Amino acid sequence: MAEAGTGFLEQLKSCIVWSWTYLWTLWFFIMLFLVYILRVPLKINDNLTTVSMFLNTLTPKFYVALTGTSSLISGLILIFEWWYFRKYGTSFIEQVSVSHLRPLLGGVDNSAPNAANAANGDADSNRQSVSECKVWRNPLNLFRGAEYNRYTWVTGREPLTYYDMNLSAQDHQTFFTCDTDHMRPADAIMQKAWRERNPQARISAAHEALELNECATAYILLAEEEATTIVEAEKLFKQALKAGEGCYRRSQQLQHHGAQYEAQHRRDTNVLVYIKRRLAMCARKLGRTREAVKMMRDLMKEFPLLSMFNIHENLLEALLELQAYADVQAVLAKYDDISLPKSATICYTAALLKARAVSDKFSPEAASRRGLSTAEMNAVEAIHRAVEFNPHVPKYLLEMKSLILPPEHILKRGDSEAIAYAFFHLQHWKRVEGALNLLHCTWEGTFRMIPYPLEKGHLFYPYPICTETADRELLPSFHEVSVYPKKELPFFILFTAGLCSFTAMLALLTHQFPELMGVFAKAFLSTLFAPLNFVMEKVESILPSSLWHQLTRI
Repeated sequence: MAEAGTGFLEQLKSCIVWSWTYLWTLWFFIMLFLVYILRVPLKINDNLTTVSMFLNTLTPKFYVALTGTSSLISGLILIFEWWYFRKYGTSFIEQVSVSHLRPLLGGVDNSAPNAANAANGDADSNRQSVSECKVWRNPLNLFRGAEYNRYTWVTGREPLTYYDMNLSAQDHQTFFTCDTDHMRPADAIMQKAWRERNPQARISAAHEALELNECATAYILLAEEEATTIVEAEKLFKQALKAGEGCYRRSQQLQHHGAQYEAQHRRDTNVLVYIKRRLAMCARKLGRTREAVKMMRDLMKEFPLLSMFNIHENLLEALLELQAYADVQAVLAKYDDISLPKSATICYTAALLKARAVSDKFSPEAASRRGLSTAEMNAVEAIHRAVEFNPHVPKYLLEMKSLILPPEHILKRGDSEAIAYAFFHLQHWKRVEGALNLLHCTWEGTFRMIPYPLEKGHLFYPYPICTETADRELLPSFHEVSVYPKKELPFFILFTAGLCSFTAMLALLTHQFPELMGVFAKAFLSTLFAPLNFVMEKVESILPSSLWHQLTRI
C-alpha cells in the first residue's frame, strides 16, 4: 500500500510538472480570464484609478530617484557577476538557476539507473581529466639560485609557486633517495634535506652532509639553490659528477645481489643522468653549445631508456642554436612519432623547419592571387598542427603577450608549456627570415578547422578542459593565464550591463527633461496597454452582456 501511495504521488507530481512545463500559456490565459471576471468584486478598476491618481501626484524627483536606484542596484549585481565569472568561470545567477530551479521544474531525472550511469560517467570523466592534466617536469627548467632567485632579488616577485616547488620536492625525493639511505649518514641527512621547505635549512643540511662524505646529491642541491651564477653551479656539478660516478660504479657491480642493491643502483643512475644533463645545460648557457650537444648525444646513447628527462628537447634547442637544421630534422624523425607523447617543442620545431623552406619568399598578397604551392601548403599544415596541439604559443612568439620565467613543471598543451617553449625558442623563430610573418598570417586559421564545441579534435585528442585550473597553480599570480577556448560572457552579465546602462540613461534624461519624459512615459504606457484594451473591447462586444452579468455574480 505504501509503495502504491508513493507511486501515485510520483505520478501526480510528474503530471503537475508536465502541465506546468508545456501548458504554462494556458495557465496564464486562464488566470487573466479569472482576474477580468472578478474585477468588480475585487474592485480592480477602483484600485487602478487610485494608483493612477497616486502616480500623477508624484514629482519628477521621485522618478529620478527610482531610476537612479535601479541603475545602482543593477550595477552592483553586474560587478558581482563579473567578479564571480572571472574567478569561477560561470554566472552566479545561471548557476543558482540550474542548481535550484531546474529540479523544481522537472529538468532533472531522478531515476536510479540514470543516476548510476551518471555516477559512472562522472568517474570516467574525472579519470580522464586526471590523465589529461598530468604535470611534467620542464626539461629546460632554470637554476633556482643562479636564475630564479636573481629574478626575485631584482623585481621582488616570486617566479615559482608553492605548488610548483612542492612538485619539485617530490621529484627530488623520487630520483635522489632510496630505502637504503639510512645506512649511510650523508645520504640520511640528504633524505631529510629534500623534504625541508626552508631553502636555508636545505643548504645547511647539504653542507653538513659534505662534512661527513663526498655526497653527490649534496653537491646537486648546492649547485641548484646556493650557486648565484652558472659558473659556480657548473663547478659544483663537476664535483657532483666525480662523486656520482664513483657511487654508480660501485652500485653497478652489486645491483644483482638483491632488491635493495637494485634500488640503490637505480637511484645512482638517476643522479648520474641528472648531473650530466645539468652540466650540458650549463655548457649551453655559457656559450659552449657544441660541447653541450656532444654531452647530450653521449648521454642519450649511454642511457637510451631514461626518456623521463626528455633530453631530446634540450638537444633540439641546442641544435637550433647551432642552426644545424639537418640534425634537428633527424632528431624529429626519431621522436615525432605517433606512439610517443607529443610536446610543443616537437610540434613547433617541425613547423619551423617546414616554414623555413618558404618563409623568406612568402607573401600573403601573392599567395591569395596564385594560391599556395605544395611547400607552402605543407608549412601551413604544420603550423595548424602545432597550433592545435598548443594554441597558446603563437601569442608569445608574436609578442602579443609578455613572457615570464618558465616554471619548473609544465602542463602539456597548457599556458605553462607555451611559456617554457617560447622563452627558449623565440630567438630561433626570429632567426629564420619570414617565419614569424608566416605564423602571423596562418595560425588563426587553425580554429576554423577544429570542431566547436571542442568535443573532438582534428589531428589530436580534444583539447582538455582542465588546463586553466592546473596552469593557475603552476604560474605566478602576477601572470595573466591564457585561456582556450575563450569563455563567452554569460547572458546574465550582458543583461545586467544593459539594464544598468538603460536605467542610468533614464535617470539622466528624467533629471534633465522631466516634462518631456513624463509625456514620453504616458505615451509609452498607453501604447503598451493598447493591444490589451483592444482585445477586451472585442471580447465585450462579442459576448452577451447577460453572460458577463451572471459570471460577475458568480
